[in-house]
Amino acid sequence: MIAKAGFTVQTGGYSGVMEAVSRGANEAGGHVIGITSNQIEIYRPIEVNQWVVEETKYSTLQERLIHLVTRCDAAIAMPGGIGTLTELSLVWNFMQVGEIPLCPLIAVGKLWQRTLSDFLRTDYVIPKDVNLIQFADTPKTAIDLLKSSL
Repeated sequence: MIAKAGFTVQTGGYSGVMEAVSRGANEAGGHVIGITSNQIEIYRPIEVNQWVVEETKYSTLQERLIHLVTRCDAAIAMPGGIGTLTELSLVWNFMQVGEIPLCPLIAVGKLWQRTLSDFLRTDYVIPKDVNLIQFADTPKTAIDLLKSSL
Protein backbone atom coordinates (compact mmCIF):
# COMPACT_ATOMS: atom_id res chain seq x y z
CA MET A 1 0.00 0.00 0.00
CA ILE A 2 2.88 2.37 0.71
CA ALA A 3 4.48 1.81 -2.68
CA LYS A 4 1.12 1.98 -4.46
CA ALA A 5 0.60 5.37 -2.79
CA GLY A 6 3.83 6.53 -4.47
CA PHE A 7 6.23 6.38 -1.53
CA THR A 8 9.70 4.88 -1.26
CA VAL A 9 9.89 2.33 1.55
CA GLN A 10 12.73 2.25 4.06
CA THR A 11 12.83 -0.56 6.62
CA GLY A 12 15.36 -2.16 8.90
CA GLY A 13 15.93 -4.62 6.07
CA TYR A 14 15.66 -7.92 7.89
CA SER A 15 12.91 -10.49 8.57
CA GLY A 16 9.39 -10.40 10.00
CA VAL A 17 7.35 -7.27 9.38
CA MET A 18 10.38 -5.60 7.77
CA GLU A 19 10.48 -8.37 5.18
CA ALA A 20 6.71 -8.34 4.65
CA VAL A 21 6.72 -4.59 4.05
CA SER A 22 9.75 -4.87 1.78
CA ARG A 23 8.14 -7.66 -0.22
CA GLY A 24 4.82 -5.88 -0.61
CA ALA A 25 6.51 -2.68 -1.73
CA ASN A 26 8.86 -4.48 -4.10
CA GLU A 27 6.09 -6.52 -5.69
CA ALA A 28 4.06 -3.32 -6.14
CA GLY A 29 6.97 -1.84 -8.09
CA GLY A 30 8.22 0.41 -5.30
CA HIS A 31 11.78 1.24 -4.33
CA VAL A 32 12.83 -0.57 -1.12
CA ILE A 33 15.73 0.60 1.01
CA GLY A 34 17.06 -1.57 3.84
CA ILE A 35 19.08 -0.05 6.66
CA THR A 36 21.16 -2.79 8.25
CA SER A 37 23.92 -3.16 10.80
CA ASN A 38 26.94 -5.41 11.32
CA GLN A 39 26.24 -5.30 15.06
CA ILE A 40 22.77 -6.81 14.58
CA GLU A 41 24.18 -9.50 12.32
CA ILE A 42 26.74 -10.46 14.97
CA TYR A 43 24.05 -10.56 17.66
CA ARG A 44 21.67 -12.58 15.49
CA PRO A 45 23.08 -14.10 12.31
CA ILE A 46 20.70 -12.81 9.66
CA GLU A 47 20.99 -11.30 6.21
CA VAL A 48 19.16 -8.50 4.47
CA ASN A 49 15.87 -9.75 3.04
CA GLN A 50 15.67 -10.52 -0.66
CA TRP A 51 13.16 -7.75 -1.41
CA VAL A 52 15.53 -4.89 -0.54
CA VAL A 53 16.75 -3.10 -3.68
CA GLU A 54 19.17 -0.70 -1.99
CA GLU A 55 21.04 -1.55 1.22
CA THR A 56 22.82 0.88 3.50
CA LYS A 57 24.85 -0.98 6.12
CA TYR A 58 26.32 0.56 9.25
CA SER A 59 28.80 -0.87 11.74
CA THR A 60 26.72 -0.15 14.82
CA LEU A 61 23.09 -0.31 15.82
CA GLN A 62 23.32 3.31 16.97
CA GLU A 63 24.30 4.48 13.47
CA ARG A 64 21.49 2.41 11.96
CA LEU A 65 18.93 3.88 14.37
CA ILE A 66 20.03 7.43 13.69
CA HIS A 67 19.69 6.85 9.94
CA LEU A 68 16.24 5.28 10.29
CA VAL A 69 14.85 8.10 12.40
CA THR A 70 16.54 11.10 10.79
CA ARG A 71 16.30 10.19 7.12
CA CYS A 72 12.60 9.72 6.60
CA ASP A 73 9.73 11.93 5.54
CA ALA A 74 7.28 9.93 7.64
CA ALA A 75 7.40 7.00 10.05
CA ILE A 76 4.89 4.21 10.36
CA ALA A 77 5.45 1.86 13.28
CA MET A 78 3.92 -1.56 12.87
CA PRO A 79 3.65 -3.86 15.89
CA GLY A 80 7.15 -4.91 16.84
CA GLY A 81 9.64 -5.37 19.60
CA ILE A 82 12.22 -3.33 21.48
CA GLY A 83 13.85 -2.03 18.30
CA THR A 84 10.57 -0.73 16.91
CA LEU A 85 9.72 0.88 20.25
CA THR A 86 13.13 2.54 20.23
CA GLU A 87 12.65 3.89 16.71
CA LEU A 88 9.15 5.17 17.46
CA SER A 89 10.37 6.86 20.66
CA LEU A 90 13.35 8.45 18.94
CA VAL A 91 11.29 9.90 16.10
CA TRP A 92 8.77 11.26 18.61
CA ASN A 93 11.44 12.71 20.90
CA PHE A 94 13.55 14.15 18.07
CA MET A 95 10.49 15.93 16.65
CA GLN A 96 9.57 17.16 20.13
CA VAL A 97 12.90 18.92 20.62
CA GLY A 98 13.39 20.03 17.00
CA GLU A 99 16.21 17.60 16.22
CA ILE A 100 14.32 16.56 13.07
CA PRO A 101 11.55 18.34 11.16
CA LEU A 102 7.97 17.47 12.00
CA CYS A 103 6.70 14.55 9.95
CA PRO A 104 3.84 12.09 10.14
CA LEU A 105 4.43 9.56 12.93
CA ILE A 106 1.81 6.84 12.82
CA ALA A 107 1.62 3.88 15.20
CA VAL A 108 -0.42 0.98 13.84
CA GLY A 109 -2.37 -1.40 16.04
CA LYS A 110 -3.66 -1.75 19.57
CA LEU A 111 -0.20 -2.72 20.86
CA TRP A 112 1.06 0.86 20.54
CA GLN A 113 -2.10 2.37 21.98
CA ARG A 114 -1.73 0.16 25.07
CA THR A 115 2.04 0.62 25.30
CA LEU A 116 1.95 4.42 25.03
CA SER A 117 -1.32 5.13 26.85
CA ASP A 118 0.31 6.32 30.07
CA PHE A 119 2.70 8.61 28.21
CA LEU A 120 -0.19 10.20 26.36
CA ARG A 121 -1.57 11.61 29.59
CA THR A 122 -0.91 15.32 29.87
CA ASP A 123 0.75 14.95 33.26
CA TYR A 124 3.63 13.28 31.38
CA VAL A 125 3.59 14.83 27.92
CA ILE A 126 2.19 18.25 27.03
CA PRO A 127 -0.72 18.28 24.54
CA LYS A 128 1.27 19.67 21.59
CA ASP A 129 3.73 16.79 21.94
CA VAL A 130 0.98 14.20 22.37
CA ASN A 131 -0.35 15.38 19.01
CA LEU A 132 2.94 14.52 17.29
CA ILE A 133 1.85 10.88 17.15
CA GLN A 134 -1.19 9.47 15.41
CA PHE A 135 -2.74 6.04 15.84
CA ALA A 136 -4.22 3.77 13.20
CA ASP A 137 -6.05 0.52 13.77
CA THR A 138 -5.09 -0.91 10.37
CA PRO A 139 -2.38 -0.44 7.74
CA LYS A 140 -4.99 1.01 5.37
CA THR A 141 -5.94 3.64 7.95
CA ALA A 142 -2.22 4.41 8.39
CA ILE A 143 -1.80 5.00 4.65
CA ASP A 144 -4.90 7.23 4.62
CA LEU A 145 -3.43 9.26 7.50
CA LEU A 146 -0.07 9.44 5.73
CA LYS A 147 -1.59 10.67 2.47
CA SER A 148 -3.66 13.30 4.27
CA SER A 149 -0.61 14.48 6.25
CA LEU A 150 1.73 15.17 3.35
